[in-house]
Amino acid sequence: MNTLTAPRQRIYSIDLLRGVIMIIMALDHVRDYLFRDSFLYDPLNLEQTSTAIFFTRWVTHFCAPIFMLLAGTSAYIMRQRKTKKELSVFLLKRGVWLIFLEMIIVNFGWNFNITFPMFLFITIWTLGVCMVVLAGLINLPEKIILAFCIILIAGHNLFDTIHVPGNTLPAFGWALLHDQQFFIWGKEIFLVGYPLIPWLGVMPLGYLLGEWYKPGYDAAKRKKNLLTLGLSAIVLFILLRYSNLYGDPVKWTEQKSPLFTFLSFLNVNKYPPSLLYLLITLGSALIFLALTEKSKGGIVKVISVYGRVPMFYYLTHIYIIHLIAMIASAFTPGQDWRIWILTEPIWFTRGLKGYGFSLPVAYIVWIAVVVSLYPLCKRYDQYKQSHKEKWWLSYL
Repeated sequence: MNTLTAPRQRIYSIDLLRGVIMIIMALDHVRDYLFRDSFLYDPLNLEQTSTAIFFTRWVTHFCAPIFMLLAGTSAYIMRQRKTKKELSVFLLKRGVWLIFLEMIIVNFGWNFNITFPMFLFITIWTLGVCMVVLAGLINLPEKIILAFCIILIAGHNLFDTIHVPGNTLPAFGWALLHDQQFFIWGKEIFLVGYPLIPWLGVMPLGYLLGEWYKPGYDAAKRKKNLLTLGLSAIVLFILLRYSNLYGDPVKWTEQKSPLFTFLSFLNVNKYPPSLLYLLITLGSALIFLALTEKSKGGIVKVISVYGRVPMFYYLTHIYIIHLIAMIASAFTPGQDWRIWILTEPIWFTRGLKGYGFSLPVAYIVWIAVVVSLYPLCKRYDQYKQSHKEKWWLSYL
């Protein structure tokens, strides 16, 4: 059967995994806006954090790399019903659209400031640029794509010690590529939170992973491949991390207790994502995909709904969480809701010290946000499924 006319095959384990990480992602953003200690210290700072706070932040490390990987896999699956040229054009257009979303819709959602005093180059902008790059890469032989991915993911830590100082365009350019930095030009703030390397290698890696999800591919072989690759990544993570030789700019060290030494071992770098960071997150993703392909039941169906409408969920949850923080401040004595019309990134807003709630309250709000979004996500998913002729739905 011609792949362009093959019936569409929904991969439910991919929806499930994407749904899981979308739910976990909301926890990180609720913590950012509502947990009082978020405005006092880095939750991964082992000198100040607790085990509960550390893992509340650390578990969300899995979200961005897995989402990026699965975006590539979804692109390959889409190729089964599009020509390579059609897919390339789609990825290019969607990538540009995502960059626009980040700069306007997402940035406003984070800040609620119509004057746009800052621009955050974070998750969605990186996703968009990666799609633009993937639009070109898919026209190359798969061996070349694989080599590109390996070089970026495995080799980029060689540049960890290279920094371009100053508030200059060369410094900004290097920040966009590999060095998280903060810039101020005039009255505008620019925060490069997600340097492009090695993210540019993660999405194409997911695209290559899609080969195992082609119609007719043996399910037992796919499971074996996923488990083998996933476990190998975890083992390599353990060996490299233990050696402290390569793969992360921050070495693990002995701490005040065995537990905190273990936390130091796990505390790998996200900005940009180190080789070790990607090994443990993507390795875990592959194992999850292998073990959940035949998962069924009500819980699986519910979680998968979030995974089928990730961009709709992402955009909506940002606004809801920000609104909750604003409303909570309006009804809390001594707090001013107007402080949530931000003029600088939330992590740098010193006026927010003293705001927020305990960690249990943050968890309750997180659960409430996720549950409240389910009916909206389900309805939107049903609309997408019943209106596949509407081209614009594939962009949201």
